[in-house]
Amino acid sequence: MFQSSLDTILKAAPVMPVMIIEDLDSAVPLAKALVAGGLVVLEITLRTTVALDAIRRIAGEVEGAIVGVGTVTSPKLVEKAAEAGAVFAVSPGAPLAFVQAAPTLPIPLLPGVATPSEVMTLLDHGFRYAKLFPAEVVGGVAMLKALHSPLPGLTFCPTGGIDLAKAPSYLALPNVVCVGGSWMAPKELVSAGNWAEIETRAHAAAALRK
Repeated sequence: MFQSSLDTILKAAPVMPVMIIEDLDSAVPLAKALVAGGLVVLEITLRTTVALDAIRRIAGEVEGAIVGVGTVTSPKLVEKAAEAGAVFAVSPGAPLAFVQAAPTLPIPLLPGVATPSEVMTLLDHGFRYAKLFPAEVVGGVAMLKALHSPLPGLTFCPTGGIDLAKAPSYLALPNVVCVGGSWMAPKELVSAGNWAEIETRAHAAAALRK
């Protein structure tokens, strides 16, 4: 099954840091701080010009890191990220052509959904995992509770607007495997190179384990 490796990846930590890396020199120390804090699954978003290089460096230099790529919008971007060392891909949406291409991609895709119809489409195409995005905007915990009874076949990594205080309510749900967030490594801490504080925040997030 084309998403089978996501079983292990998404269960490796309760929180997946969503990282926007603007300074390439910060990539490795940031990843090391997060991994040292127990957050080993890292989503490096393709929102900056150095993102692919950051994936390459983290994959090659940070022991224990499970490196993924985020904000992928086409199969070609998935292929480029896989070549750089990413082992999974995350998309903000689930356009049909992308969904249909998923079984042929070099790494598993975690597509984003925001509606029951999108969930049904993924189930029809053999998906078991998806990202609810933007989670807080589209209903958050209440949305996931509502989806579980009629559509129990999909398990989610909700992302978008979730912080340390909100995460436990998500992780308590039967159809949530982990959550995505950026609160443990905000821009100001990364810019200041405050890796100790980032590691401390990562420890707190890792302690939320389901």
